[in-house]
Amino acid sequence: MTTLDPATTASALRGVCEIHLPGDPGYDAARRPWNLSVDQRPAAVAVPATTQEVQDLVVAAAAAGLRVAPQNAGHGAAALAADGLDDVVVVRLSGLSDVSVDPDARTARIAGATTWGQVVAESSPHGLTALHGSSPSVAAIGYLLGGGISCYGRTHGLAANSLRGIDVVTADGALRHADATEHADLFWALRGAGANLGVVVAAEIDLIAQPDAHAGMMMWDREHAPAVVATWASWTRDLPESVTSSLRIMAFPPAPELPPFLSGRDLVVVDGVTLEDDDEATGLLEPLRALEPELDTFARIPALGVLDVHMDPPEPVPGIGDHAMLGPLEDDAVAAFLGVLGPGTRSGVTIAELRHLGGALARPHAAGGALSAVPGDYALLCLAMAPDAEAAAAGRAAAADVIRAMAPWTLPTRIPTFTEARSDPATMFDAAARERLTGVRDTFDPQRRLVANHPVAAERP
Repeated sequence: MTTLDPATTASALRGVCEIHLPGDPGYDAARRPWNLSVDQRPAAVAVPATTQEVQDLVVAAAAAGLRVAPQNAGHGAAALAADGLDDVVVVRLSGLSDVSVDPDARTARIAGATTWGQVVAESSPHGLTALHGSSPSVAAIGYLLGGGISCYGRTHGLAANSLRGIDVVTADGALRHADATEHADLFWALRGAGANLGVVVAAEIDLIAQPDAHAGMMMWDREHAPAVVATWASWTRDLPESVTSSLRIMAFPPAPELPPFLSGRDLVVVDGVTLEDDDEATGLLEPLRALEPELDTFARIPALGVLDVHMDPPEPVPGIGDHAMLGPLEDDAVAAFLGVLGPGTRSGVTIAELRHLGGALARPHAAGGALSAVPGDYALLCLAMAPDAEAAAAGRAAAADVIRAMAPWTLPTRIPTFTEARSDPATMFDAAARERLTGVRDTFDPQRRLVANHPVAAERP
């Protein structure tokens, strides 16, 4: 890492595109990521309005000895900021935000920082939707490049497999189109390694014919957690791949901005999507309904409504997270989970989530990229609200306690989009994939000008 003189940085970058430097009136707002607990302070923040400006920026940054880090919304900012950003230009693509749908081909072309909310809003009038995540505010391209665990995932697999083509500005400032026939190695690497290879300015994805779905959530007071967690774990073992669901134990502080049914409460929530007709879905959900939830919203809803089922925060929040991949959840694993999160405990974690995987998510895609499947039966995610440094430290410790309790059932793998901290790439890619990724990066970024949340190849001098 090199610290550069601010005047040199200003001279190199001013006029290339919208630039925010330390000391500028707009710098603090521009550098702020979605995760407000991360205090990232890059050498500059760039907001290009065109693909040409992205190219010019990459060239100008390299000439000035600066590295470049693509970051759209900044949900995973903690990993990016781990090693400091003193010589890094953070590139925000909010100026490139657009989506166009081809209903006949069942495809969508997505620009820059387009969110899943925008993509689904444009595709749903055609009876189509995307393999989107659980939040409408997440930038689609970053999610896709990191794999993407969709609420349709057990049926359709990782969202990265829906990528048909990618337009990327590589470290030399060239705009390249990568797909199955053109720059095929780059196309393979981008689907999993993302920002390690370039600044992606647009992507084309396959859509699925899904105008609506039987989806929703059920909610209980946390006092019912022993029965709910045990039933859900047993229920998921034999589910058809048409059902993708998650279970969360949630502890909400008293807060006026929260709905009254959430404020100040400890809850258990099961949500999900069932790609079955209503009668079949009703039958599948019966074991959960037998536990008499106080709130049950499962019903046939439009595809656009599926984006809100998980109730992710609609605005930026300060949070500390941790993640692990788990194998089967037998009775002893359920007991360990309840031991740290069940009734009467005070873990300090705001949300502890178990997301059901398997099905098509676990099957490698024949034409997939560096990350085309994820092993494991469940993903464990822990989140603690962190409005200040003291809360962040406590939240980090609390999340680590939950992860530690589940260690006997933990697998040596991670999902990039769920991993908040900088992690060993060996937990995300096997040895053959890492070797191939290193070769592709040596070709397209030999001087390591690009900075990603999770580097996949060793730095070069």
